[in-house]
Amino acid sequence: MTGASPRRPLQPSPEPWPPGLPDAAHAAPDRKAPPVTTTTRRTRARAVPTRALAALATASLLALTACASVSTEKPQETQKAGGAVTAAPAAAGLTVSTSPDQDRIRTTESAEAVALLPDAWKNKDEIVVAISAGAAPPLGFLADDDETPIGNETDIAQLVADALGKDVRIEVKAWADWPLALQSGDVDAVISNVTVTEERKETIDFSSYRNDELGWLVKTGSDLTSITTREDIAGKVVAVGSGTNQEKIVLEWDRLNQADGLEPIKGPEYYEQFTDVLLALQSGRIETYVGPNASLAYQAAISPDDFTVVGTLNGGWPDTAQIAVATKKGAGAVDAVTAAINHAIDDGTYLQVLQRWGLESEAIEKSESNPPGLPKTS
Repeated sequence: MTGASPRRPLQPSPEPWPPGLPDAAHAAPDRKAPPVTTTTRRTRARAVPTRALAALATASLLALTACASVSTEKPQETQKAGGAVTAAPAAAGLTVSTSPDQDRIRTTESAEAVALLPDAWKNKDEIVVAISAGAAPPLGFLADDDETPIGNETDIAQLVADALGKDVRIEVKAWADWPLALQSGDVDAVISNVTVTEERKETIDFSSYRNDELGWLVKTGSDLTSITTREDIAGKVVAVGSGTNQEKIVLEWDRLNQADGLEPIKGPEYYEQFTDVLLALQSGRIETYVGPNASLAYQAAISPDDFTVVGTLNGGWPDTAQIAVATKKGAGAVDAVTAAINHAIDDGTYLQVLQRWGLESEAIEKSESNPPGLPKTS
């Protein structure tokens, strides 16, 4: 453990984290975002450094830190149901840079993606990408200067811009503000953990780049070593965020288990602060916590001696949900963005970005334009 100061989210989350982590198919209340913009200029594509990303590891908003090293060996890839490629995490843990000078992973320009650019984008020197002010590590948070947005989403934005032959400018928007910013043309794209839904597809085009997954977090060394089916939580002390999609899933799993004669869960227990979840896991008051896998996987990666993710499930259960880059419906940019993501997938830089933030378990094999979304709710 280190004594480093916890990193800040881009702005205090609209509701306690991680239950309010956008999107998880939930929209956060309106909060005005700070006037933060950053621009990255194009440079010649370079090899990804093999040295450790930094000496400082931080759990940011989680208020828990840990130091470890990053493996420089290529992780073993395995095929995962639903088209995701799961890469084995580095056994020694994860170390990340929280410096504003991110030394980002870069890709090359893709002739295929550039050829698909709409006329309105062809003469742009840069694309403007919005990320949500309510994001949390590792998706989006502030660097050590408390000004520069960093995280997985900004790195994905860089890859897309590189493949399209453009510079990228990052703008921080309140969650409630990005749809209007997209429709008005204030931003060209949104990369902020946005779940594809059929309702959103009426006004937004999507290019998928991550599986929308929930994770099951346990204390490392727990007897609960795998959660892959609803039967695995029967009789267990389960914690969850109140009012979230994962709460609905847990309650439905428990209902089905009891209908099958299985022991009911103990709980669910509800926590508003993630630090309380971690303390409850370490003390044994709860056996598992289910929440957005992106942040749970990051937590487990930076502190593997303390916490482990023992299973994941799609955040749209029983349907399948994906996270995607959002562009304005009918703007003609969706296929170019999809091709840009696939270019980064093919050359390996996409997986390297996800590995950098401990999110390789959410990787996809191929980006799709406007994939099936979660059904409309009545």
